[in-house]
Amino acid sequence: MAGLLSRGLGSDGHDVTTAFDGPTALDLARQAIAPASGGDAGFQVAVVDVMLPGLSGFAVCRELKGLDPTLAVILLTARDAVDDRVRGLDAGADDYMIKPFAFAELAARIRAVRRRDALTVQPRLEVGGLTLDLHRHRARVGDHDVPLSGTEFDVLRVLATEPGVVVSRAAMLREVWETFDNIDPNVVDQYISRLRRKLDLAEAGVRIVTSRGVGFSLVAAGS
Repeated sequence: MAGLLSRGLGSDGHDVTTAFDGPTALDLARQAIAPASGGDAGFQVAVVDVMLPGLSGFAVCRELKGLDPTLAVILLTARDAVDDRVRGLDAGADDYMIKPFAFAELAARIRAVRRRDALTVQPRLEVGGLTLDLHRHRARVGDHDVPLSGTEFDVLRVLATEPGVVVSRAAMLREVWETFDNIDPNVVDQYISRLRRKLDLAEAGVRIVTSRGVGFSLVAAGS
């Protein structure tokens, strides 16, 4: 299952690291948040099977939360007893999924915990002269609002969450439209074009850069 999930999440636009036992998972987490890693904030979401060899998923979850309280943890288990779910949530899990499950549901739950994390940890995003208020769904440059539709704001939010990081069209469709069904991938390009016009008009001090064949990134002007 780990290999299938890793490939699926990679295709969904995520940068995935896979561990096949509990001790290895904790070692990788420690390395990711160590100062020697270059200041990387570590992982954003951990998907943990309760039945991991070497160390149970419950114990791994508790240790991960001790290492990084902001890390979102989703536990996976074939056991649907209420006591098990309570044990997982008490260990610090942000969500709990019973196997078997559809990959689309896991992808949606990952998006949900990332949205909650963004709102809790970082209610505002700032890139160049642009500020996004995630609570009010408002984009501002100085004292002036940038008029955006709900979907335009969501596309911009995804780009502004990690400035300079390229977001693929597939990841954008999953994050904003939450589906590939009956959606033309070119819709992403259409919204990017609209955002470029509005941001240029507002003199926001940011650029949306196209990485041909890969996706888009948001950077401060001049960078």
